[in-house]
Amino acid sequence: MKLDNALKLLREVPDFPRPGVVFRDLTPVLADPDALRAVVDGLQDKIDPDTQVVAAIESRGFLLGAPLGYGWRYGVVPLRKPGKLPAVAHRVSYDLEYGTAELELPAGAILPGQRVVIVDDVLATGGTAEAACTLVERAGAIVTGISVVLEITALDGRSRLAGRNVSALLAV
Repeated sequence: MKLDNALKLLREVPDFPRPGVVFRDLTPVLADPDALRAVVDGLQDKIDPDTQVVAAIESRGFLLGAPLGYGWRYGVVPLRKPGKLPAVAHRVSYDLEYGTAELELPAGAILPGQRVVIVDDVLATGGTAEAACTLVERAGAIVTGISVVLEITALDGRSRLAGRNVSALLAV
């Protein structure tokens, strides 16, 4: 399956998680093995070749980061919501399109000097990706880029990530 056809499987869910928000659901893409392969391959095509680790953002980023790690021999580090990790290196609070949240980096999972790509499903306001970059950099690592399936351009998330290599397979 070609990437364009895979991305056509994305589903829009109006008024979720609250009225006025349109949720972009990646589930139909993940459920189709050919679509999943096309999306993961598409993400890989945009990752810096010197990257060593995928920092996958909870939770849909995990579903993309794991096959990237396996297929191209990257380490995979989950960036988690609070209360999920037994040992935390760093925590960052950030703003979302519809509230606030926090992310945590597991202790000892990313080493100083490692080259890390941030992976998630959607780039909206840029808060989550910016928080992920902060966590990786606090560990002394280098962010090689931010890779997402979908960018919602009206929310201008790229502006929060100025100077960073941001790749999206689809911009709406």
